[in-house]
Amino acid sequence: MVRMEEYFKTYQTVDHQNVLHWVRVGEVSDFPENAGGCIKYKSKQVAVFHFERTNTWYACQNLCPHRLEMVLSRGMTGDAAGIPKVSCPLHKKSFSLEDGSNLNGEEYSIATYPVKIDNGNVYIGFAD
Repeated sequence: MVRMEEYFKTYQTVDHQNVLHWVRVGEVSDFPENAGGCIKYKSKQVAVFHFERTNTWYACQNLCPHRLEMVLSRGMTGDAAGIPKVSCPLHKKSFSLEDGSNLNGEEYSIATYPVKIDNGNVYIGFAD
């Protein structure tokens, strides 16, 4: 059995310019507004968020780097000084959905992925 720490190593932020392929993960209507949904890509669980008010989409690892639990898609969303964020439902630590940084000033961060919408379909960019 693969330990959760090994899964953590599979998550690396992908910048838009480093996308090797876009993976269709569903239709816009498949994801809740102002909340998270989760998809699986290879061995990764990826949380997908739609901020309805700004019509902006974000994707990040679903794995909490603190507790090593797959829970970020169930976290509370919002913003911190204008930065879109998700807060872990287990320990309330907040992470930027733009760059994955820890908004509580701690070292651990999360991987983020670019999202694009095309003809009502949601795509996430991956580099593997």
